[in-house]
Amino acid sequence: MKKNGWEVEIETSEKGEDFTALSSQAARNNLDAVIVVGGDGSINRAVAGLVGTETALGVLPAGTANVWAQEFGLPGLSWTRWMALEESARRLVACRVARVDVGLCNASYFLLWAGVGLDAFVVHRIEPRRQWEKHFAVVQYAATAVWKASVWHGINLRVKSGDHQLDGHYMLAVASNVSLYAGGLAKISPGALLDDGIMDLWLFEGDNLEDTVKQAWDLWSGRHVRSDRVHCIPFKEVSLQSDSQIYIQIDGEPEVGGQQVTIRVVPKALKVLIPEGASLDLFYYGASEAVADKK
Repeated sequence: MKKNGWEVEIETSEKGEDFTALSSQAARNNLDAVIVVGGDGSINRAVAGLVGTETALGVLPAGTANVWAQEFGLPGLSWTRWMALEESARRLVACRVARVDVGLCNASYFLLWAGVGLDAFVVHRIEPRRQWEKHFAVVQYAATAVWKASVWHGINLRVKSGDHQLDGHYMLAVASNVSLYAGGLAKISPGALLDDGIMDLWLFEGDNLEDTVKQAWDLWSGRHVRSDRVHCIPFKEVSLQSDSQIYIQIDGEPEVGGQQVTIRVVPKALKVLIPEGASLDLFYYGASEAVADKK
């Protein structure tokens, strides 16, 4: 990046809160961008410090799933791709700048998803993890999900969005801002756009292990979009109420919940760096609105 005219200052973090503090400081200093070297959880922390500012978020994927980076085709750092960070950095050098929507779940911002039900229940059981455990993230998550599904019997939810109300018993509810889910292994919202001011709430019916396996297979294969046991509610604001405690996950990180969750879309609240070669099909307004001069 320095070879291509960028002025770069490197900061290190020791805990998640550091990402928020460093991002907030960068915005106060009117820096063009904060580039996070990490995964989706680290990105989430940085978003909290950048929402509503003119400082853009960039990503060099070095986490476990890197779903946000996958959306833009950036390669994750792995045992077989030692030079992935350098490759991603080269693509960021020729970046474009766009504004994207973020979600606000109660008082927490998210860029990818806010989920309640089984996925949040699993996240609460496996986090926090030690660093070495994250190398087995997908396997660990899948094994834990199957194990917990044997004792998870779903949750009663009353869902309200505008004049629309839906009452039911669900194993999982996910508000999604992006197309990918489950570590990037499934495409939950095939038509998701990052800047249209709308997100999708997906509700999966079920209350036992058999339902979990069937819904997971349909999700992985893309058949969930046609299932009569899966409901999709596009929303700008939605509330979920239950008569029991609601477990919440925000971008894959556990959050404390009560018996009500309110989720709303904050339109175009975050500037992001779009790496060279990324598809602009992710944007409602297309290249004319999404592209700006390189910062």
